[in-house]
Formats: sequence, structure tokens, C-alpha cells
Amino acid sequence: MEALFQLLGLDWLDCRSILIFLFLFALFTDVANFWRPTNYPPGPWPIPFIGDVARIKPSTIHLDFAKFAKKYGNIYSLRLFGGHMVVIHGYRLVKEALAVRGEDYVDRPIIPLFEDLVGNSGLVASNGYLWKQQRRFALHTLRNFGLGKKSLEPAIQQECQYLAEVFAQQKGEPFNPHISLNKAVSNIICCLVFGERVEYNNKQHQQILEQFTELIRLQGTIWVQVFNLAPGLMKRLPGPHQRFFTLTQNMVDYVNVKINEHKETHDPSNPRDYIDCFLTEIAEKEDKEAGFDTRNLCISSLDLFIAGTETTTTTLYWALLFMIYYPHIQEKVQAELDAVVGSSRMPSMEDKDELHFTNAVIHEIQRMGNIIPLNVAHVTTKETTLENFTIPKGVMVTGNLDSVLHDETMWESPHTFNPRHFLDEHGKFRKRDAFLPFSIGKRVCLGEQLARMELFLFFSGLLQRFTFSAPDGEQLSLECDMGFVHSPKSYRLCANLR
Repeated sequence: MEALFQLLGLDWLDCRSILIFLFLFALFTDVANFWRPTNYPPGPWPIPFIGDVARIKPSTIHLDFAKFAKKYGNIYSLRLFGGHMVVIHGYRLVKEALAVRGEDYVDRPIIPLFEDLVGNSGLVASNGYLWKQQRRFALHTLRNFGLGKKSLEPAIQQECQYLAEVFAQQKGEPFNPHISLNKAVSNIICCLVFGERVEYNNKQHQQILEQFTELIRLQGTIWVQVFNLAPGLMKRLPGPHQRFFTLTQNMVDYVNVKINEHKETHDPSNPRDYIDCFLTEIAEKEDKEAGFDTRNLCISSLDLFIAGTETTTTTLYWALLFMIYYPHIQEKVQAELDAVVGSSRMPSMEDKDELHFTNAVIHEIQRMGNIIPLNVAHVTTKETTLENFTIPKGVMVTGNLDSVLHDETMWESPHTFNPRHFLDEHGKFRKRDAFLPFSIGKRVCLGEQLARMELFLFFSGLLQRFTFSAPDGEQLSLECDMGFVHSPKSYRLCANLR
């Protein structure tokens, strides 16, 4: 280094001074850029250049957030994902922000990693006029194909039968149910988006599902945080983060093949699915700002496929684990199913109002499973206030669902698996205000009705036919893996026909 400076005709001491000046200038700039505004929520003082990333372990981020809340209060600030972030804890404040003042928090933040992948497109990450038009179109289209209606029930029941056959083929031997659950659940959204279900032995479909599971896991690694801190540099460096882009491109390519197949057989007078309806909109819509183009079709279809597969699969994966872990609850569910449904037919949505305990167990599984503990992040559309704090425009905000589903002011035993949370004094099912696994407000999960139907029919259908237990000599655990999704650690079970 000294020789280089001499070559340039610079004295070493002068160059050291320049380096010190540049460092101090960068430090000053960093502090200035992330200086807390007046009346901003409190939080730890961020480490220069890297923010609070070193204070958080990705595998326990929801627990780390809870510790910050105990120290700084139910509204606090962090520096994550390359910018300011405000975290809101507890049912009352999350409802106040996302529902009562929902318009102030309706947008999604620009996160460098996802900006590179999708930008302002699709259904999850888009904002403004495009998002409103795309969400309205998706809801209308999917409802026409049975979303939230009885017309979709036979397809789910049929898929449950296929799934049960796979379980029965194991003949009580140990196996991991995740892959089969994933295939069954994905087939429901495949019917709505792609117009067809896929056979369980389809290797391409299985590969896509496996790659998606890997993608979810990568989202929970430190590499995502590092990329967001220095996206320009990380794009050029090797590492696990590059796998994220490869996997995403594989899924984009998979969806584009489906779209091209639809184009060849597209008949506007006879739409088969979401893609067909979108292609018609592309041909007819003159409003370019609404996002009706092929790229947005691909990202929107991918959003539906991902959201419609992963969360319900993971919830069912938790469900079977909880039933093994609490066999007395499994027995009580089966007794109720025997009394109300019997064994001569499959459970239906009409049975739901009579299956009070079963319904309560499903809700408690969702509460304790806590699939998206940190919620999907929002961003303020204008300067707004919450409690006594001011949150400027453009600040990332997350309404922490983990804190809502375990709010000690709302649940009698928030940290215990207790189906009585959803039963009244007469043993009848009751709704709970703080049950918000699908979030709340204008960005509430688009597929909530579909997920509720799938969870009820799959769960009741499997418990009607099988008793689930741990393999001999294997101790199952309720410990989790934390990526973007909160999922159980991989486990095996035995499914014995009743």
C-alpha cells in the first residue's frame, strides 16, 4: 500500500489522513441518514453501517423482537433491511395501525433483494394503483372459480382422498408427511391458477416444490440481511444469496411455461383458470398502469402459487405434530368426528358448525403454529402517529403477529396449546378478536377463505381415517425452523388406519 502511494506521489501520512477523513465522512453520512426524527419510537442505537443486524439471530428473530418489546415498549424502532423499521406489538396496537389507520400503512416497502426480483409487480410486493387493480382482479377471478364457495369443496375432498391413499400406502411405517402434504395443498391452488392438478409422481412439480421450500429457508438466513445492506456489492460476490436468485428464476421459468401453454389454447369465451382470465385482460385492457402484461401475470401467478401452497402446508405439518404431541386431544377430535360424521362419508363444510371441538383445535393449531410470526412488512404512505409517537412517511412497519397470537392480555394461557381458547362455557365454538393469523386490514391475506376451507377439510378428513403417532424410539419436538415461515423441524410419523 505504501509503495502504491509513493508511486502516486503521495506521502503515507497524508494518505492515512485521507483514509481517516473518508471513514469519518462515511460514518457521519451513515449516522445522518439514519438519525432518529423527533418523537420517533425508541430502540437500540444502531451499529454504524450494519444497523441492528448483528443483534438478531435469523432463526429466533421473533423471540428477539419480543425481547426488544420488553425493553423498549410495544412500539420500538430498529435499523434492518437497509432502512428504518418500526415494530408494533400486541393486538390493540396492531389493530389500531393496520385496521383503524390502515390507509396510512397500506404500501409495501422496497427491500433491495425483492426489488431486484420483482419490483412493483404481482400481488404481494406491489403498491399503489397497480396493487389495487391486481388485488381486485384476483379476488373477483378466484371467486368465480370457487374461492370461498361450496363449489370448490368437492375438489378439496377429492384431494384429501388422494392424500389419504398415500398415507395408507405407508402401512403404518415411519415417514415424513411434509412432501405429500405439500403436493396435496399445491394441487388446489394449481387448479385455480393453472387449471389442472398434478399427479404426485410428477418429478418436475416435486422439484419445484422442493426448491420453493429451500427458498423459504434461505429467506431466514443472515445472507438476506447482508444483501440488503450492500446490494450493489453482494450482486457481484459468490455465496448462498446467489442461490436465492437461481431458485427464483427456476420458478419464474416454470410459471412462464404454463403461461405459454395457455396462450396456445386460450379461448376468451371459455376461461379455465386465473391465467386465462388474465390473458383476456391483457388483450382487452387499455389501462397500462393497471399492470395487465405478461410479466405481471407471471409474478402474480407465482405469488398465488407460493402463498396458496406454503402456509397451508406448514399449518397442516404443525397440525399432525400437535396431534402426536397431545394424543388426548387427537382422541377427542376423533370421538367428535365419529359422533357427528361417522365413517361412511367424508367430513364436509356443513359439518363445521357441529364440530365445535375440532374447529377449536384447528384454530389453536393456527395460533400456536404461528406461521408468519412477523407478518409481511408494510410501509407508511404518509407521516402518521401511533400512541404518542410520530412515524414519518416511507418507514417500514411490521405488525408483529407473534405478539398478537400470544398477547397475554387477550389469551387465558397464551403460551400453552389449549383448544379451550376457542370454546365457550357450553363447549361451543367461539371466535376471538385476537385470532389474526391472516393479518388484518387492507392487506389481509387474499386466500384466507380458501385456507380456512382447506385446513378444515384436510385436517378432519385425515383424523377421521388415521391415528397418528411417533415412530418407536423417536422423540418428537415442538422446536421450529425459522425462515420467512415458522415451521416445525423435520419429523417422521406413523399413520395407522382406524
